[in-house]
Parts: sequence; C-alpha cells; structure tokens
Amino acid sequence: MRNLLRFAAPIIAAAIVTGCGTAHSTSPADTRIPPGLLSQARPIGTGPDFQPPATGPVTGACLPALGPRDGVHVEVFAANRVVLLPAGIGTRSPGTSVTGRITSASCYGALVTLDPTGLVLVRPGASLTVAMLFRSWGQPLSATRLASFRAGPGTRVNVFVDGRPWPGAPDAVPLTRHAEIVLEVGPHVPPHSSYAFPPGS
Repeated sequence: MRNLLRFAAPIIAAAIVTGCGTAHSTSPADTRIPPGLLSQARPIGTGPDFQPPATGPVTGACLPALGPRDGVHVEVFAANRVVLLPAGIGTRSPGTSVTGRITSASCYGALVTLDPTGLVLVRPGASLTVAMLFRSWGQPLSATRLASFRAGPGTRVNVFVDGRPWPGAPDAVPLTRHAEIVLEVGPHVPPHSSYAFPPGS
C-alpha cells in the first residue's frame, strides 16, 4: 500500500491529462514509474465504503506495550479502487496520533494497524488469519463478500499471497511474517508479489 500511495497521485494526474486509455506522456515523472507498478496502481476510493473505520473487537490479549512485531502487508481492492485498512485496528482508546499514524494507545492486541498503509503488525508466534484481521476491523469477509462489496453473479472474492492465487477460502489466509496478501472483488487488479517492509518488522 505504501508504494501505491506514493504513486497514485502521478498516475491519476496522467490519466486526467490524457483521458481514457494508456498514458503516453514523456514527462520525467512518467519515465520513473516502472510499467509493472503502473499496471498495478489504483486510486484510493472515496466515501465510507472505501475508508471504513476500525470498529471490531481487539484480537488476543490487549497489552500496554506494542512489543516485538512481525509485518504482514494486506491490500484490498473493490470496484477497481483501493479500500483502505484504517489505523487503529486492534488498539484501544485513549491514544494519540500524529498525521494519521497512531503513536500511543491504551493497549495493543495480537494484530494491529498503526497507519492506513496496509501494514499489519502481528505478535511473533501468534496463529492469526485474515478472518481475525477483518473481525478486528469490523468488516465482513467471505467467498462473495469483501467489506461493503459483493462479488457479482458467478464471481468470487479473489485472493493472492506473494503474487500467487490462494486456493482456499479468503478468510483462511494465515498472517505470516512478510506475506504480501491481496484481496479483490470486481475488475482484476494485478497483485503485488512483495512489499518493502520497514526495518524491524
């Protein structure tokens, strides 16, 4: 998600300038964006369906310190747009935040999000799944439902792990260290196969 947020603005600007179809501008900004990344990028959706807040319960013991964490990256796409995982999944108030990033909370569960980049921080050794993430987020997930969005007739929620199709149920995907998990419903979005995790995660 971090890579997506970084490149979404120039891509949207290019689309506005060139209209529908592929942009063929030769500006320096366009030449710096790898074609593979361009094909994967989608704008962030607007409105509550695309930016639902964290309303679910904390998963696991809620401890006063964040402690060591493993990073997992989760991207959600619906209707050809990005659905943002919010900051604050798996935390309890009161807390503080700076420019949308949580800097403190009264306690932290087994999985948390501190910012809206899709980076999920899980306790090492915890056996967690995407189902637990969505429950803690407060959003539904099934073979035909992805947050507020439903799969069309004859289609389903598609899931990719490290760029490869996941053969099982969407909610059964394990949250393992440095996994890149993509869930999508609607038009196919080419999934990322990896993510640049921050040091220490």
